[in-house]
Amino acid sequence: MDGHVSIEDHSVEDGSRTRNSGAAKEPRATNPSDNDPSTPMAAEGAGGPTPQPPPGRRPLTEEERAARLEQRRQRDREHMERQLEEEEELVLKYGAQHVIKLFIPVSLCMLVVVATVASVTFYSEKGIYLLYTPFHETSDSVAKNVMGAFVNAFIILALVVVLTFFLILLYKFRCYKIIHGWLIISSLLLLFFFTLLYLMELLRGYNIGLDWITVSLIVWNFGVMGMVCIHWQGPLRLQQAYLIFVASLMSLMFIKYLPEYTVWVVLAVISVWDLVAVLCPKGPLRILVETAQERNEPIFPALIYSSNILYSSLTMAESSTPSTSTTDNGGSHDGGEAVADPLQQDHHAPAPAGGVGRPTISTAPSSSRRRRSSEAEAGFGPEWEAGRQQREAARQRRVAEHGEASAPDVAGGGGAQQPQEEEDEEERGVKLGLGDFIFYSVLVGKASSYGDWNTTIACFIAILIGLCLTLIMLAIFKKALPALPISITFGLIFYFATSYFVVPFAENLASEQVFI
Repeated sequence: MDGHVSIEDHSVEDGSRTRNSGAAKEPRATNPSDNDPSTPMAAEGAGGPTPQPPPGRRPLTEEERAARLEQRRQRDREHMERQLEEEEELVLKYGAQHVIKLFIPVSLCMLVVVATVASVTFYSEKGIYLLYTPFHETSDSVAKNVMGAFVNAFIILALVVVLTFFLILLYKFRCYKIIHGWLIISSLLLLFFFTLLYLMELLRGYNIGLDWITVSLIVWNFGVMGMVCIHWQGPLRLQQAYLIFVASLMSLMFIKYLPEYTVWVVLAVISVWDLVAVLCPKGPLRILVETAQERNEPIFPALIYSSNILYSSLTMAESSTPSTSTTDNGGSHDGGEAVADPLQQDHHAPAPAGGVGRPTISTAPSSSRRRRSSEAEAGFGPEWEAGRQQREAARQRRVAEHGEASAPDVAGGGGAQQPQEEEDEEERGVKLGLGDFIFYSVLVGKASSYGDWNTTIACFIAILIGLCLTLIMLAIFKKALPALPISITFGLIFYFATSYFVVPFAENLASEQVFI
């Protein structure tokens, strides 16, 4: 026992001598602050005679000092420029290109509704009404009809409020599968049942004969392709076309099954509700937007139209390489556009409609030139791209500050998901809810049902003016704004002013052969 202790003491002593000898051979560690030009000694050396460095240190050359000073000045410049980047980005984002990219789909949706109402009498006929419009306005008294319209409108508004809060609760408690199922059932009804009804009335209106087998094949292919594009993946143009068609179908249903006065009262009431829901501190839509921002998630992109230029993408990449997407959207597309959806990846969220929200897209080399050209025209040039990584890092820091828990594992996965790179596409386009498309088209379609083209054109122009003003305010206030109030208010004013004042005045002038 004593011998063992003695041997251990000798070994320790030998190891101590070895370490001491090794330490004597090693040069003393250099203190980084001694060579830092920001220290007093370095600053003094920069302006006067260079002090002699201690033995064992290499003096900094003039080029190294200049490089370090330049790096410090560069960091200061980046810090100052970072504060102005978001303002410059918003100026680019809401430019004329994006206004035009929203004008075109809104105009197409309204034109589809107007053309259908003008050519198919089915949507102008009354007699069948929605279940939650108990007052059918059949009285000869205008006052009773107006009172019934207000009651119907408030019943519809109450239904909208209840469903909105129910949706918020589902989203708050991360019931994404229920939301996803809800959206899928709605899309199935619109793309199959209402499309079949629309096609039958269209064929009847134009007196075209078609057998049931052909009709079934058309509706089946149309509906399946729509489900794929909206809830899976597909070219953005095709997905946008389906969203516009779905909004048109909903508009035609409202025009058909809402009573006469109820349509106008519903438009006014829904506009006020949109204003309250988005701008109030405790408004449900504002809560939804803030919750999605805290979770760094897109907001139900299946219900949102995006003006993005790129392919629709909404999925979680399963490939180990970022250049290929074998995804929840099924397979790679366009030779290497990697896509990823944080909803599917992190929170079991409903699959968003393509091109909306924050998909990850890396473009194939063959299309990179077209992409750069289109992005530059839309206001997203090299300067915007250079600051994208900094915005991503800032967004991730904000998410971490909110203390969000890490995403749960996929059910049955049993392991961590593969890391994937995300490119922030959320800021590459202006987004407009499909509800805005629907109510814009309801107003113009209802105006066209009376056969007065002057009033229809006036309402059409009024809605576009209101949408333009909304986009201008969006760039000024830099936050989510309701898109209905300004446009619907202008549309209602233009409708009643044109219908009850301008048109009678013009007819009187024409009858008296007075030209002004």
